[in-house]
Amino acid sequence: MEHIHLYGELHRFIPAIASQYGARITEIEVNDRERRHHTSKYGLGRTLPVLLDLLTVYFLLSFGSRPLRFFGGAGFILGAVGIVTNVYLSVLKLGFGEAIGNRPLLLFGLLMTIVGVQLIAMGLLAELVMRVYYEGSSRTTYAIREVLEDQ
Repeated sequence: MEHIHLYGELHRFIPAIASQYGARITEIEVNDRERRHHTSKYGLGRTLPVLLDLLTVYFLLSFGSRPLRFFGGAGFILGAVGIVTNVYLSVLKLGFGEAIGNRPLLLFGLLMTIVGVQLIAMGLLAELVMRVYYEGSSRTTYAIREVLEDQ
């Protein structure tokens, strides 16, 4: 548990976070007792915060040390959609002489290309931030369970 740093309400996801560090998770049967006084305060109002925390845990566990894989993948897909759209419109303009200036598809293609480039740049910046974070602090992206002595 010394490697697990919880903040906010991430205590709900301790098993998922601990399994990332190699912990083995098991279930233990407990004796549930009925509530004698009052009623539960846990309602549908907590659903959205729990889902957002779950998304946070998923992102941190999957892409926390390699954010470029998330941002770069999304940027590549959106950029490719934009480039294909722009090539299509260029063929229409240059090959068939059609007017493309009044088409919303032109703005869509340009927007997807720009967003794709921005996401890739954001991924590169996030990689630099993570590198500075891990090199500046003595933290690692892994945990050592046991050090074996040379015999």
